[in-house]
Amino acid sequence: MPYPVFRPRRLRESPLLRKMVRETTLQVDDLIYPLFVVHGRDVREPIASMPGQWRLSVDELVKEAKDAASMQIPAVLLFGVPREKDPRGSEAYAEDGIVQQAVRAVKDTVPDLLVITDVCLCQYTSHGHCGVVEDGRVKNDPTLDLLARTAVSQAEAGADMVAPSDMMDGRVAAIREGLDDAGYQELPIMAYSAKYASAFYGPFREAADSAPQFGDRRAYQMDPANAVEALREVGLDIDEGADIIMVKPALPYLDVIARVKGEFAIPLAAYCVSGEYAMIKAAGKLGWLDEERAMLEALTAIRRAGADLVITYFAKEACRLLERGRLV
Repeated sequence: MPYPVFRPRRLRESPLLRKMVRETTLQVDDLIYPLFVVHGRDVREPIASMPGQWRLSVDELVKEAKDAASMQIPAVLLFGVPREKDPRGSEAYAEDGIVQQAVRAVKDTVPDLLVITDVCLCQYTSHGHCGVVEDGRVKNDPTLDLLARTAVSQAEAGADMVAPSDMMDGRVAAIREGLDDAGYQELPIMAYSAKYASAFYGPFREAADSAPQFGDRRAYQMDPANAVEALREVGLDIDEGADIIMVKPALPYLDVIARVKGEFAIPLAAYCVSGEYAMIKAAGKLGWLDEERAMLEALTAIRRAGADLVITYFAKEACRLLERGRLV
């Protein structure tokens, strides 16, 4: 039915009409809020490349978690920044590691807030890689036991979900086996299934002090040019026991999100990473774009591509806008 009988503009005429026929929704329940925790007390250290984000001591992290919970944000994702590092990242799986302390404190204070923990070694190793390094190479299989130990220690601290981000082959199976053997058969795994070796992680590496001390992570994270490979990676993680799968980063990989969503009937998360956050913040500060509109448009696009959950540093800002009825 061509013009002039069919006129698409009819349904764009007013805010109410646009709202009624909107195909994609963005809600607070879709959001996961990442936080960085450090040792100390009363620490709220700004992250220069991520305006509005901080490295928080446990007491300050608890305040931030309470604030998020009061805004109905359902979940936080915790990243630890240890005081000491070593070649095997031992604080990642220490009983009193910084993330383990943070999990206990948040669950004691805000028990209804879902606490997800990052399972990786890069923040904890002196070489900055996500696994055990031998002869200048990141070794896959010797890393699996350490990842499983990390997940179990986080579960013992009270984590509601673990999120392996290392991209070692077989890590979801190793973590699932470790959790099951320790009695945590009901604890879900949110796997970073298609994690690309991306330049958009730069600000995160400043925040987490996790830049590799030699080489890069292209030998274990995915080639940005590949999409079919992402489907294989996701399929492997599901077979190994992943309960939620993830694509990271989000905006440069909307096509991958859409393909994964079309292929697999399992909850899908997408991580709107630090570089995406920093770009919008910087351009907004310079007056080159409307920061609020760009933020909501970006998060909505990630949902439109197929993500059920969006991990974003914009979680609180988006929540405030959504509470006021603001849409794209």
